[in-house]
Amino acid sequence: MEQLFNMDHSSEGHSHHPDPKTGKIDIDNKDLRILEILRESGDLTVRQVAARTLLPITTVHNRIRRLKKLGIIKRFTIDINYRKIGKGISAYVLVKVDSKYLKGFRRTQHDLVKDLKRLEFVEKADIVTGAIDIILLIRVKDVDDLDRIIIEKLRDVQGIESTETLVILRES
Repeated sequence: MEQLFNMDHSSEGHSHHPDPKTGKIDIDNKDLRILEILRESGDLTVRQVAARTLLPITTVHNRIRRLKKLGIIKRFTIDINYRKIGKGISAYVLVKVDSKYLKGFRRTQHDLVKDLKRLEFVEKADIVTGAIDIILLIRVKDVDDLDRIIIEKLRDVQGIESTETLVILRES
């Protein structure tokens, strides 16, 4: 896999603009350390990140702002304990797309993914390569809810040829 970040360890000639050919952005070890800390605990204050990196608060603030502006930090999010909110079953649903159907209605897999993401039980929907076209991550109350959703909701979506469900036994 091609390296996404160009590790420039010096501050001389350090560019924070994407390479026009590759799209790579030069970041240094300080930026990487900030990213690692925020990935583990996105709710830390700038002061807390500064204390962990031993960098001045202003430097950390400016670097985080720059990383957001460059699109390296896309968003800050939370890690939910779904069992505690009544969604105790998580599953991957492998979706095979009916391409002929979609073409007949001048629709694409991207359109289908947008529709699937609107369903309240779909947390994530990704287009993939291989024998399967789309992988969904869904979260539901229990096995009965999963059964109802797969049979009554997903299998009735126009453009889905078939599904295969993989229940997640333990999330890491």
